[in-house]
Amino acid sequence: MQSEISPRDVCPHSAGRVQRFTAPQLPPALSTEVTDLESEAVEFLSRHHAENPGLSPALPDRVAAVRAEIAATGTYTQTFEELRFGARVAWRNASRCIGRLYWNNLQVRDLRQVRSAEEIHQELCEHLRLATNGGRIRPMISIFAPDTPGSPGPRVWNDQLVRYAGHRSPDGAVIGDPAHLDFTDMVRAMGWQPSGGPYDLLPLVIQASGRRPEFFEVPRDVVLEVPLTHPEYQWFADLGLRWYAVPAIANMRLRIGGLDYPLAPFNGWYMGTEIGARNLVDVDRYNLLPDVAQQLGLDTGSESTLWRDRALVEINIAVLHSFQSAGVKISDHHTESRQFLMHVAKEESRGRIVPADWSWIVPPISGGITPVFHRYYDEAELSPGFHPGEQVSRQGHGQCPVSPGRPAAD
Repeated sequence: MQSEISPRDVCPHSAGRVQRFTAPQLPPALSTEVTDLESEAVEFLSRHHAENPGLSPALPDRVAAVRAEIAATGTYTQTFEELRFGARVAWRNASRCIGRLYWNNLQVRDLRQVRSAEEIHQELCEHLRLATNGGRIRPMISIFAPDTPGSPGPRVWNDQLVRYAGHRSPDGAVIGDPAHLDFTDMVRAMGWQPSGGPYDLLPLVIQASGRRPEFFEVPRDVVLEVPLTHPEYQWFADLGLRWYAVPAIANMRLRIGGLDYPLAPFNGWYMGTEIGARNLVDVDRYNLLPDVAQQLGLDTGSESTLWRDRALVEINIAVLHSFQSAGVKISDHHTESRQFLMHVAKEESRGRIVPADWSWIVPPISGGITPVFHRYYDEAELSPGFHPGEQVSRQGHGQCPVSPGRPAAD
């Protein structure tokens, strides 16, 4: 796994290490001994006011109100402005995300008052509609109720809002996505009755606060899918491949100022390699390299022919071509790499560090010829941030807010 490789082992000719930034000390009036929740809240409120001067009420007044609310209830309620700022900064701090240049444009939906599983399902479908935007994908996050003392917030068991089921055939073959065989078995046991086809949309398993989980179908009309074709090879269309337009991560926990929001699905747009160099080609996913190499007439008898590399490039060309032809926003890894370094430069000019996991930032194809390869990054964990939820930890998934990145099974 690339995640086990240190950048120091790969690139001795670094373009320079990101300088560390030491956060300013809190004002003396705010530095008294507090609980962990109070401490995180005060730190977050201080950052919010520091980056947004002129806020009303003044920082000491807001801190006093939050401390009083925590003392009375064991928690506190963030304003919409605090929630929006926290969600955007969580994206800015996402070390595994290459697409953070536009972090301050993340659209934030405040759904903290939505309680029932039926209402949550409706809002998750609305998220997909709004984010899809006719193919002009909008970076978006929908934030539901936080965990509070004695009252857990809602959860979704799916890792993304849109996923294809995996069905086991009697002969051992898999129809659909092999990564979701177990999840498909689980929702079948709950009563779901799929068609058994290669592109069955998995239902959403929603657990409202203190309730048993329920499954809900994802309507086809809220999921934009792109048929995959190739600009030169007509046979590529005959493979019958397609992919969905919006990668909406559903099982990451958003932590802002000491509060945990267990249901805060977010999305950006795809980088082509996420589909063409992972989802479609990983051996435990669609494993298309041998089929495409055969169609290309490549010699697969020896690794030295680089047949895997040649087939991989053609698959990625097909993904980019198909999304662009369909008018669906997507980016290539060279453009995203340059834009990420623009983001790094902007943040450093503001005295902020940019946490980054080298093994995720470097694209899974042609990494060495992208500018993000030839440098070190700061690996600090900052707050606010996104963290693995219960289901994420169990399944081994974990992804960034603007694009699905490269988890072990994605």
